[in-house]
Amino acid sequence: MIRRPKPAADTQGLAARSAALATLQAVFTTGRPLYDALESNLSKSKLAARDLAFARAIVMTALRRLGQIDEVISHFLREPLPARAGPAEMILRLATAELLFLEVAPHAAVSSAVELADHDTRARHFKGLINAVSRRIAAEGKATLETIDAERANTPVWAWEAWTRAFGEDAARGIAKAHASEPPLDITVKSDPAAWAPKLEATILPTGTLRRLPGGRIEDLPGYAEGAWWVQDAAASIPVRLLGQVKGKTVIDLCAAPGGKTAQLANLGAKVTAVDLGFDRMKRVMANLARLNLQAEIEVADALEWRPKTLADALLLDAPCTATGTVRRHPDVLWRKGVSDVLAQADLQARLLKSASDMLKPGGTLVYCVCSLAREEGEDVIGDFLAIHSNFERVPVTPADVDGEAIFVTAKGDFRTLPSHWPERGGLDGFYACRLRRTR
Repeated sequence: MIRRPKPAADTQGLAARSAALATLQAVFTTGRPLYDALESNLSKSKLAARDLAFARAIVMTALRRLGQIDEVISHFLREPLPARAGPAEMILRLATAELLFLEVAPHAAVSSAVELADHDTRARHFKGLINAVSRRIAAEGKATLETIDAERANTPVWAWEAWTRAFGEDAARGIAKAHASEPPLDITVKSDPAAWAPKLEATILPTGTLRRLPGGRIEDLPGYAEGAWWVQDAAASIPVRLLGQVKGKTVIDLCAAPGGKTAQLANLGAKVTAVDLGFDRMKRVMANLARLNLQAEIEVADALEWRPKTLADALLLDAPCTATGTVRRHPDVLWRKGVSDVLAQADLQARLLKSASDMLKPGGTLVYCVCSLAREEGEDVIGDFLAIHSNFERVPVTPADVDGEAIFVTAKGDFRTLPSHWPERGGLDGFYACRLRRTR
């Protein structure tokens, strides 16, 4: 009998999957934010560009489709995997993402899953099970997938119930559907978006933001090195505009990092003071301002305690939040957060808003904003604030303030976007903003 040589292991594919596995483990076992986990396990890896893209695709798909993936796996498992199985469950999640959503060849996805298990002392004892379940998913998984309500499955119960209460069930389903797709890349240019649109292969949105398809290194795009633009979701660019004409005015940007709104204000000619507690985060702000050749005064300080030497003409508070409006880009958020996080952030936001109100001149404008879909972090914070601060009043946002997009304006005159808005254009982040004036 002629013995055929054993095929060489797909070392590059295995390396990409190992990096993807390490990233997901960091998110689920330590609660590490996806951005940090990607930076540690992918961005600093020695993977070739193609393998880096593959690893990232596995991670993002596994998180965006986690509910569907887990329901499919449970359909083919007699009982849940025990804790002693280590990363076995995560390996199955990766394999299912590859088989059902990335259309990887079954033999490659299954054999790689078994190989990953063989490299872990705990999962090694379950590689036979991983092999059997993965094979069944390859053969029967798509049929099972068709029986699952994707939007409900991929949204934790706490989030689905909150969105349904706030926006209605149809809107909740629309938000969940938007979360399943990779978002486009939005760019704010310093000037002349019409000239930059063809150079960046982008379209101009009604808000003036440039939008292009995702993919490739941002640093390699035309104009990046020259500091002609910065990345900023279309929705995130609106709150600064609600401050009105800021040229020559003193404006405080509280909780400023990563600095997109600071750059906007500086580019509009404001005398900006950017305040944030995190030193490392503020280093990013300074680096971005240097690349863009824009100026701002930087303060590394706690916004609850810091006070300006003189009261400001205007203030932007982009408060820390659960970031549930950014799930298209950060699909880990809903699985790492919960109701207790929403309530904790709402408490902090209320204290920050009170602190911010003490920094503003009478007659000055304050814009409060969050990239959260939770009313507790948006409308409720403002309602509670106005109930006890008679020296502030709401200045309603009008469709004219947002380029005629009436869908972005609430009944009370606040700014609110949902990921399901602009479906024909690729959606946008969920954002809330309210404009206030200090009356005395």
